[in-house]
Amino acid sequence: MVKQTFDRGVPIRAISRGIAVIQATNRIGPISMMEISRAANIPYPTACRIVQTLIHEGFIEREPARKRYRVTGLVQTLSTGFQAEDELVTVARDHIVALTHKLNWPISLATRVGTSMMVRDSTHGLTSLTFTNYYPGYTLPISECATGKAYIAHCDDEEREAIIEGWKMTDNDTSKVGLLLVRDGSLLSEIRKNGYAIHNRNTYTADDGKTSSIAVPIMRENGIIAGTIGLIYFASAMNASKAAEQFLTDLQATANKVAQDLAQIEDK
Repeated sequence: MVKQTFDRGVPIRAISRGIAVIQATNRIGPISMMEISRAANIPYPTACRIVQTLIHEGFIEREPARKRYRVTGLVQTLSTGFQAEDELVTVARDHIVALTHKLNWPISLATRVGTSMMVRDSTHGLTSLTFTNYYPGYTLPISECATGKAYIAHCDDEEREAIIEGWKMTDNDTSKVGLLLVRDGSLLSEIRKNGYAIHNRNTYTADDGKTSSIAVPIMRENGIIAGTIGLIYFASAMNASKAAEQFLTDLQATANKVAQDLAQIEDK
């Protein structure tokens, strides 16, 4: 058998850009062509060609009444064969709902997918203290969100190396930020010591810069991370230290309850 080798730093740019367009349209859409260009960080003419291709393939469609684009149901075929963490979502639901009822702020349950964190469940629809309702499937770069920072700080070395390798294989702003995050290990050590991560002025969201977030890990009994729980608050409402003072104890208690319930299911 011939062993395959991969050259670092030489991705097929057209594929990378196509994926970026699908992600941006799925995350923000319905979305204009100019917004696609900005969100995917690609030139406008290139965005137009990619969108035309994706329309031809059936993954994106244009809204009939206006010049805005949205993904179609065909994008679901891209996840065929992938099993989400159904048990984690089922176990965590009542706990994150209870936490939102107590603190009023929306809570997100997230797990890692490649170099992104994917929202598996959220309580944005249960509170008025939110700008946008983020549904399951919404993704954020690991390096640009509190749930991602908490995750990479608490995952095992093998998984962390896989994330770092993914960053090295790409050449974009979020990958560069990620490599800076892990450069000397001090930031990750601080997150582990504190038991939580903060991200101020969240970007890559529908409300760019208007929210901040704090997140804690959900740790299994064997020390392997199962996911993260994040609380999203208005950036103008408080600073990071105040957020930790107000929310950390309840967030950690909720994460522990989820971990305990998850362990009971897995022991059966």
